[in-house]
Amino acid sequence: MGKYLMEVCCGSVEDVLAAKKGGADRVELNSCLFHGGLTPSVGELIVAKEMVDIPIMTMVRPRQGGFCYTDAEFRTAMADAEQLLVHGSDGLVFGFLHADGTLDEERCRQIISLAGDREKVFHRAIDVAADWKKMLGQLIELGVTRVLTSGLEPDVFYGIDTIHEMVEFAQGRIQILPGAGVNLKNIDRILEVTGCNQIHVARARQQMDPSTANNRDIFYGGALYPPEDRYEVTDADYIARLREHL
Repeated sequence: MGKYLMEVCCGSVEDVLAAKKGGADRVELNSCLFHGGLTPSVGELIVAKEMVDIPIMTMVRPRQGGFCYTDAEFRTAMADAEQLLVHGSDGLVFGFLHADGTLDEERCRQIISLAGDREKVFHRAIDVAADWKKMLGQLIELGVTRVLTSGLEPDVFYGIDTIHEMVEFAQGRIQILPGAGVNLKNIDRILEVTGCNQIHVARARQQMDPSTANNRDIFYGGALYPPEDRYEVTDADYIARLREHL
């Protein structure tokens, strides 16, 4: 590990392997990165734990589209979280809000209790907070380990001043992890201004799969109809360049 810790956002076991190859210190394992990351399968976690020796944080998010869940969705999230912990997750990544964008403290308290001594990470739900200072204070009181944030902006580069404010507000009581849009061109400035000693990165490249080439009229997705002969995987070479730079 260098001066700065680098966490890589992953959407599969192949991503985790690529992240490890590139020099990641820690990974966040999800499914469906297109929708911002959803809960991965237990099988993904089991295989990832067998193949790499770096900490694996696992996302607990039962669906895309916001963070205010029905009772059934929350029960699903908790059931997933329990199984992820049983199978070796080093920490849970979560975010539960009320419909008005305020923190759902009770639901957060339940998953924090379930996680025990594992790391508790509140994800970018804080970037839609009605009042980020109030929410960060609540998360500190609840015992959350770390908050992933873009500083309330679509791209972390434009939120670096807010993230610096978060670091000052936190005063070491909770870790602040900048992420979203980090690259070789802006990483120095992000770390310099925010004062953070860790960074959350994501970088993908296309991988081809010719198995559907016999009938290119067939699609298995939704209205966007993404190409069926390719998919994305973490770019180990770019991650390695980031690691070397750090």
